[in-house]
Amino acid sequence: MTDHRVHAGDAQEDQVTAAIEKYTAPIPSSAYLGLALASIAASVTLQLAQKEKANAALFVGQWVAPFLLLGIYNKLVKQHGSDAQTH
Repeated sequence: MTDHRVHAGDAQEDQVTAAIEKYTAPIPSSAYLGLALASIAASVTLQLAQKEKANAALFVGQWVAPFLLLGIYNKLVKQHGSDAQTH
């Protein structure tokens, strides 16, 4: 069986990714969690305020997963990002 895993140092990110990570790395990962919780609260509030038209509540509620994914990505970059590019 062939091993298709990518090991540290086998691949490098481009300059666009490095530039984005430079600006987003200082943001605490808890900020993304806060944004996700705020999205949940806003979605519930919109749902209660506009019972007939729930489009806005659904739209804001869909922001939760992207915020959590951005928080995970931010955390991974902080833990492994610079190490993977220097090896």
